[in-house]
Order: sequence, then C-alpha cells, then structure tokens
Amino acid sequence: MPKTARAATDLPFLSPYRHGFVRVAAAVPAIAVADPAANAVATLELVRKAHEDGAALVVFPELGISAYAIDDLFLQEALLDGVEAALAKIADESRDLAPVMVVGAPLRSRGRLFNCAVAIHRGEILGVVPKTFLPNYREFYERRWFASGLGVSGAIDVAGREVPFGTDLLFRSTGSCAFTFHAEICEDVWIPTPPSARAALAGAEILLNLSASNIVIGKAEARHILCASQSLRCQAAYVYTAAGPGESTTDMAWDGQASIYERGELLTETPRFPAGPCWTAADVDVAQIRAERLRMGSFGDAIAADEGGFRVVAFKLDAPKGKLELKRKVDRYPFVPNDPARLAQDCYEAYNIQVQGLAQRLGATGLKKLVIGVSGGLDSTQALIVSVRAMDALGLPRENVLAYTLPGFATSDFTKKNAWALMRSLGVTSAELDIRPAATQMLADLGHPFAKGEKVYDVTFENVQAGLRTDYLFRLANQNGALVVGTGDLSELALGWCTYGVGDHMSHYNVNASVSKTLIQHLIGFVADSGDVGPEAAEVLRKILKTEISPELVPASAGVIQSTQEKVGPYSLQDFNLYYLARFGMAPSKIAYLALNAWGDVAKGDWPAAVPEGDRRAYSLEEIRDWLRLFLVRFFANQFKRSCLPNGPKISSGGSLSPRADWRMPSDARADAWLVELETNIS
Repeated sequence: MPKTARAATDLPFLSPYRHGFVRVAAAVPAIAVADPAANAVATLELVRKAHEDGAALVVFPELGISAYAIDDLFLQEALLDGVEAALAKIADESRDLAPVMVVGAPLRSRGRLFNCAVAIHRGEILGVVPKTFLPNYREFYERRWFASGLGVSGAIDVAGREVPFGTDLLFRSTGSCAFTFHAEICEDVWIPTPPSARAALAGAEILLNLSASNIVIGKAEARHILCASQSLRCQAAYVYTAAGPGESTTDMAWDGQASIYERGELLTETPRFPAGPCWTAADVDVAQIRAERLRMGSFGDAIAADEGGFRVVAFKLDAPKGKLELKRKVDRYPFVPNDPARLAQDCYEAYNIQVQGLAQRLGATGLKKLVIGVSGGLDSTQALIVSVRAMDALGLPRENVLAYTLPGFATSDFTKKNAWALMRSLGVTSAELDIRPAATQMLADLGHPFAKGEKVYDVTFENVQAGLRTDYLFRLANQNGALVVGTGDLSELALGWCTYGVGDHMSHYNVNASVSKTLIQHLIGFVADSGDVGPEAAEVLRKILKTEISPELVPASAGVIQSTQEKVGPYSLQDFNLYYLARFGMAPSKIAYLALNAWGDVAKGDWPAAVPEGDRRAYSLEEIRDWLRLFLVRFFANQFKRSCLPNGPKISSGGSLSPRADWRMPSDARADAWLVELETNIS
C-alpha cells in the first residue's frame, strides 16, 4: 500500500491533489429500460463531465447498463450481448478520459449470471466484482436470475477481454494520484459483515456501493445511517449511488440518492427525485484517512486479525496538473459548528461535562467551597458560570463560590465593573483584593525600575501581577477550606500564553483546560441567550463578549490597550491551526491550504450565526502563513507548560493538551522540521 497520498510537489499549491485529496464523483444517469446502447451513451456523458471537473473516480448505480427493474429480461441473450457490447464501447471511448469509472452490469461466467461492478479506465476493463449477498425478500427476487459471488475468484471474459473477476479484488492507482478502492453492491452493506469492512483492512481508502435501492418512506435515512456508520467504522470514504430517473416504476420508485461520506461525515449528495441525470463530487482526504488509521491502534489490531487474501489490480492515474477549487466544506471554526441546533447541543454538552467534572472533584475532596478570580474577561466568566452550576448540581448555595476581582496596574474600570456586575447577578460571594500594594512591594524588593517611578513594563512587571493573583487565590482557598477553579483555556495552553506555575496555568482543577477560546465565546453567548440567567446577567455577558481580549497587565498609559491577539495572533486562525495540527497531525502547508479555503473569502462558506457581521473577515495566504509560523514556534517552545497541567475534563473530539490524555510531547522538541515544511511547500 502506498505510504502517502500526497502527490508530486510540482502540482500547484491550489490543487487539492497536492495535499492528499482525491476527487470522487457519484453519478446517476437517466437510463433507458433494457437498452444497453443508450445507457452506455448516458454513462459516458457523465464521465466526460467528471473528467472536465478533474475527478479521479466516478461511480454509477447497480445494473445501470441494463437497468435494474427488468425482471426476466435479465435472462435474454439479446440483452446480455448488448450489455457486453455497451461495456466494450464505454471502454473504447474512455481512452482520453482521466477518471476510473465503475459501472453496474449483468455478466455471464461459468454458466451463471452475476450482478457485477465493472471497473474501466482509459480503454481497459480493469476487473469485475460480483455481488455477494442477493436479496430475495419483500419486493426483491434477485436469486431468480443471479448467482452469488461468494468465494468467486479468477477471471471473466467480457466482450472478448479476459479480466480479473471475483469478490477478492482491490483496485489501486500507482500514479501521482495514489489511492485504493473497493466495490460492493447494494445489499452487501446491509448485512452484519459487509465485504467493504475487510477491504478497508486490506488498504482500500475509498469504498464504493453501486446500488439500485428503490425508495419507500424512511429508507433514505436508513441509507444515510448505513453509509455514514460504515465510513466511520472503516475509517474510509464511502460512495453510494442509487438508481434514479428512467428505471421502471411498474412496482417500485427510485429517488436517485447519490452521496459521499468520509469517516462518518456527509461530504455531498445529489438532489433526490431528479427529473434528469445528476451527479455530485467531493474531494476525499485520502491522506488523512491513512493518518487516522495509523493513529487508531485498534484499526491496526483488526488488520492483524484479518485473513487478507485480496488481489490488487493496479492502474496508473495521474493528478490533473492545473489549479482546482477544493470541493468540500472547510469550517472556519472547527471547534464551533455552523448549525445553530448542533451548536446548542454542543454548548449543552460542554457545560454539563465541565459541571460534572467540577462537581465530582468537589465531592472527592470533601470540600464545599470554590475560590475563583474574576477579571471580567471571557475565561473567568465561563469558569464562574460553571462554578455556580456545579453548586446548583450539588445542592449547595451559590454563596459557596468565593469570587474575587483582583485589580492590578492595568485593570480598567470597564472590566472591573463587568466583573462586579457578573458576580452580583450570579449570586456568589464577592470581594475585591487590590494587588497593587503587594506588587509594588515585590517589585521594590526585586530592585525593578518601576518601583523607582520608571515606566518599565517588562515581563517581570507583568508576571509579578499574574503570580500574586494566584498566590492570593491559593491562600484564600487554604483559609476558607476551598478549591481553586482554574480559568485558562485550551488556546492559551497551545500558544503558551500563560505564566508558568502561576496565573492561568495553575489551579486545583481547571474546567476550561480543553475548551478553545472560540468555543468559550459561543458558550457565553449561549448562556446569555438561553433565558437561564436573569436580564442583568445576560446584559453583562454580552458586554464581556464585546470586550477586547487582554491580560490587562500593562497600563493603558503606555500608549495602547494591551491586545492578546496582536501578540499571539487571531484566535480564530490559531484555533484552526491547533485543531489540524494536534488532532490530525497535518503538515503545516496543508493546514495553510485548508485555512485559505476556510478564511480566504468572507462570502464563501457558512458562518456560525453568533459571529457578528463586523467580526467576519478574510485572511490572505501570507497572513495565514505568518500566523501559522508564529503558532508553530510558540507551540513547540511552550510544551513544558503543558507537561504539568492541573486536572480538567476533556470537552470535545478536537482534543486536549493534557499530558495524561491526548497529548504527549517532549518539552525540548524543535519546530524546525515543521517550519521548513511550511516555507518549502507554500508557493
């Protein structure tokens, strides 16, 4: 099996094939009942369109060369001869067409008739796969005409061409567009052990299902569940085609549902009940399928347990040389779904995970109180909401949350007022501790110029404040028999934007440790709009969402308001980089390519409804590259901070950077190889 799906780097940066994608099309022609010659013409028409679109693989429905609902006409010699002539015509006229195509046809062999998937590429019939499991119940009577392909292996004569035949065939491209596919037919995926499962273990990344599948009420959803689950279970792409216009409706109807799934997600599908021929295409991330299988140890165990035994039919398919627009959605916010209903569900689950974790920790320690620092910023707001909900869940009074605002040299009246308004509206015990006298004393003890009246706002000046806040919170916890709730988030941990051992880095339990900054913004908005808090709390939450993200450690008198995102980059982009680097292990150039597709055009793609119009902006490739470079440098340089994190619950499949959960990495690793890859492969 090829080790990578990444094509030659002489392909343009704006080609999906360069980044390990393979364009796959699912086609539904308008067929003529029992007219193979006409169906060959209809099939070639759609293949030519897929060719022009840059597709590498195009899949057609079951028995599409003859039509599916023709009953005893399957046993007519004239029809079967016509099918072979049609296949020969399709092969001959495909010589100048790039895609490999897979069509459905009835074929004779060994004195029996088989329901087959026929793979054709550039003038050659590559091989034929017979259907294994034949339905013979309800409206289906396939055993009346067809033999099962179970155990069949060898060769078959198709229009005078002897080609590989059997259920043990895999098809593999050896060209610059490298991928392996397997074909099964309709009922094969409805059984407990679909043939495609073993094919995936043998190396097939793209699994095809040529189906006729008449439509009845509710069946489309059943197909969706089957195909999505098979693609997820097999860590593969699953391409499904169903018969459509032209099929006989004597006793059945057809909706032409064609769809492409990748690892459980629907990439694209055709409109149902089309009046004429239709097709759809998507770029399947074959490189990522391979990477996920490598990462998933149990998949490797399943490979070892399988008997194997597949024959590989090789063919050469090279990627198109020009630029192509990526045919798949890339979400701008991978931690935040665009669909409002899905976002509401995610927010509900995120809060309950955080609350359950904190409540369990309180129960385990036997403590009844929490201590938390509240700055009026996003992270401490989220942690405070979780804290009061944990008290509610435990049946304890909200007054047991001891919330403190700890103003320093740069704390603004605006954020302090927001902090106070939030604490009061949530009914917690509130207090203020001014850290400036203690900070001034410490700076004087250190001989720092600020203590002598000089306007020196260096890292020592900042971290003295951050450290004192943590010192106070821990000692307050000691004094009150309480647990310190952490506020620092996943995005800050990835970028190292926290002070080691103190500040946002340290707590007794950190509820935000695996929540990205972009998700926290939506979690707070969700609460503000939910009706679960009073009008005063909702109003202050909305004010907090509009506040500039800042550590507020350098006074505004220094010239500008201290902006976190000016230092570490826009969290929207850095969360995107984090997701694809840590969750998927992607090469930096591929992350940049996906980011450009997600962020290159404001008008392209969906936005989460909660993102205000004024915050919707685009980034150029140069901006994306520069912020990604900074991300890589900071991510590698700050691993030592992630190697000793407090406990905290994992929230999303996007991952966690806890050394006890998703992420293990040496603290002295270097970013050089990633930076070289980024600079070398972006052009």
